[in-house]
Amino acid sequence: MLSSLRDGILPFWSTRALDTECGGYFTEFDGDGRLVDDAHDKYIVTQSRLVWSFSTFARFADDSSDVLALARHGVDFLVDKFLDQSHGGWRWRVSRAGDPIDEAKLTYGQSFALYALAAFARATGETRAHRLAEETFDILCRNAADSAHGGYYENLERNWRLSAGGSAAGDRKSLDIHMHLLEALAELLRLTSDPVHALRLCEVRELIRSRMIDPSTGAGGMQYSLDFEPLPPIVIDRTWIAERPGARALPRAPVNLTSYGHNLELGWLLADADSALGEAGASDVEIERLARHALAHGYDQRYGGVYREGPADGSAIDRDKEFWQNAEAMVGFLEAHRITGDEAFLDAFEGTWAFAHTHLVHPDFGEWRIRTTETGEVVVGDLGNAWKNAYHTGRAALECVRRLDALLGASPGDGR
Repeated sequence: MLSSLRDGILPFWSTRALDTECGGYFTEFDGDGRLVDDAHDKYIVTQSRLVWSFSTFARFADDSSDVLALARHGVDFLVDKFLDQSHGGWRWRVSRAGDPIDEAKLTYGQSFALYALAAFARATGETRAHRLAEETFDILCRNAADSAHGGYYENLERNWRLSAGGSAAGDRKSLDIHMHLLEALAELLRLTSDPVHALRLCEVRELIRSRMIDPSTGAGGMQYSLDFEPLPPIVIDRTWIAERPGARALPRAPVNLTSYGHNLELGWLLADADSALGEAGASDVEIERLARHALAHGYDQRYGGVYREGPADGSAIDRDKEFWQNAEAMVGFLEAHRITGDEAFLDAFEGTWAFAHTHLVHPDFGEWRIRTTETGEVVVGDLGNAWKNAYHTGRAALECVRRLDALLGASPGDGR
């Protein structure tokens, strides 16, 4: 697992991603590891995820200073091209050269900028990144926090006004965005130890546990009204399905549609938030329920790996296997095993890694293909796109190493 990060994922991106002409990173690579020749617009989410990845994985490189220099290159581009000096916050999308294309202030984008800046500041001690991380938190709380219903508005325009309803989704909230706020706030808290940051992290954690996990099934939902009533998920223009290559929207999706990979990811992120707050074990009940639901409904007992999604109270209806769900599932199953000692979760981890290693991980490059069928036939073989880079796959390897070291009683491969 450690080799997959150190000898595969990290060198794949460190040798290909740098855009030396325009700044920032390339993210779009085909199944042979070649840069796609089309125009390379850059999204705050993917650019930030590579900053986070290089900042976090640098310790595994032969020369960590070289990898941190790659992270600094990305931070410079974020500050120069994505930061909105007039209205504050971070733009959603720019051209390859950095010209604004979409200046919306999406909470999804703000959270990943925060995540990246906090990780870079932790890795380097750079005061600029530390200051910008705290400023991002402040402006997000001032402009996106919903004081009436709790949580955060997710889809806002450049001036921080709510987007329209419908597919612009100014009238919706989601588990996805609040889950990523959870990880960003945990990273920020580890940087600052600020009690205000701890309070906001605790609030998001409690909101997810009380309003976004179905008490009858233990599964997480997808989309909600502003006051957190579950809604049938729809295509959202900027952040869900519409812009993701190879994605398929389900016709008339059930209101209780759930993603098994999301549920397993949420489980270990809840544990991570508990740890950052000094409250280890606080979310163990929810973590176990999320994992048992995924094991019962989303894990493929025959071929290994996890399916994409299905109704919370039924069988999977999309049985393809995608890179990020399976990467996060490995961590989630190990976390559930840590909590419960149940060998079924360890078996599911091993089965998921076996499927991924055989069918999703490219044998030459070590990075993961985007999607396969249930049995492992490649559906989308690209190794990177506008939404995918080292974040899910590399982070999963790192988090699995931590948990496997603890399970084996070995010296930690990496410490907090």
